[in-house]
Amino acid sequence: MVQHSTPSAASVAAAAVPKKIGKYLIINEVGKGTTGTVYLSHDPYFRRDVAIKVYNTATDDDPSRAKIARKMFFNEAHMVGMLQHPNILPILDAGEEDGKYYVVMEHVQRARTLEAYCRPDNLLHVEDVVKITYKCAKALHYAHKRGVIHRDIKPSNIMLTNDNDVRIIDFGIAILRDSDISKIEGIAGSPSYMSPEQVQGNDLTPASDLYSLGAVMYELLTGFRPFRASSLSKLLNQIVYSTPPPIHTLRLGAPEELEEIVAIALQKDPAARFTSGSDFGARLTRVYHQLKGQWDGIDRQEHFDILRRLSFFHDFSQSEIRELLRASEWREYSAADEIVREGTADDRFYVIVTGKVAVESHGKALGTLREGDCFGETGYVSGARSTAGFRAQEAVTVLSVSSTMLEQVSTECQLRFNKVFLRTLIRRLQGNSAAAE
Repeated sequence: MVQHSTPSAASVAAAAVPKKIGKYLIINEVGKGTTGTVYLSHDPYFRRDVAIKVYNTATDDDPSRAKIARKMFFNEAHMVGMLQHPNILPILDAGEEDGKYYVVMEHVQRARTLEAYCRPDNLLHVEDVVKITYKCAKALHYAHKRGVIHRDIKPSNIMLTNDNDVRIIDFGIAILRDSDISKIEGIAGSPSYMSPEQVQGNDLTPASDLYSLGAVMYELLTGFRPFRASSLSKLLNQIVYSTPPPIHTLRLGAPEELEEIVAIALQKDPAARFTSGSDFGARLTRVYHQLKGQWDGIDRQEHFDILRRLSFFHDFSQSEIRELLRASEWREYSAADEIVREGTADDRFYVIVTGKVAVESHGKALGTLREGDCFGETGYVSGARSTAGFRAQEAVTVLSVSSTMLEQVSTECQLRFNKVFLRTLIRRLQGNSAAAE
């Protein structure tokens, strides 16, 4: 008797992935959204990997959603070759095959979006926020000069490459001057980042994108969106009539000059904002040079000198230590302060700079770690929870770096850090570390 088995979810998913679209060979699916699916693909003619977005235009059960996806395709297809800027993800090709519409984009390996850095516990350094915003402002200025308004600037539409360069992505609902193709009704952007005029359905100018970029900058600096509400109607009302909480109340030490820049970008009246992305960028340039001077100041040099003496950093080059300093936080704890609570998910790695740290489990002391030791191995496993607690036995200073922030440093620095961190942990587990009691 022949037994019929139900196909597994994995086999169904694999069957749904086409082998080829146009001339492009499909490698695997990398993402899926309401309007389409993105595949990692290979271009056999140019011998390069590309990303292909296939729109849900033919098989979507919702006709209105399929109509929107079709318009988004034509919108992005119209951009082919039009926007050639180093900080805008290029659209290389577009086409239609068997009722499927698709666009071909540059494939950026190991890229991530700015969403990862919009949490209060995983913020970028201020000067890095300034650099990212500057590049976005210049890219938007380029697009605006060519009659394109993005309309959906938000953290998930700004990508960081492996070497921390910036790409603005997703021009699906952009407005193209003097074109009917871009008139997409039913979608207007992401509410939290919409300008007041966008919320009110008024005509949009480049100033609307600059407002959205200001909202992104606010969130990168604080970990919070400028306006938050329990309902969409309340949120839209705040965007039109309210003023967001001052940045310095959410992030201590935020430069006053940056508060002024964000405040200008978030003005309710478009005429009161920056006149262009270039103007926005010029203001950021002046602040960046001030911050760069502070970075090279005495405090950072002292921190570098301290780390250079720790056994943990003996194998690191000077440039690698400076890279880690930029991607990390210098945290201080008083005696009895809890550093990591047992059972919590923590993606941070910790290196003890000064002081002693007690290791505890279920209220019992397991040992003591001293300067040069490290902890936080759960940072290697997404969502893993700490099997032990770590508490300051005395005044303690630690170097703390999250797994996402560690991705910002060079590959060489990441490999060095992982090698030394794991080697130190193994020695401790084997009982050979002089730091454990």
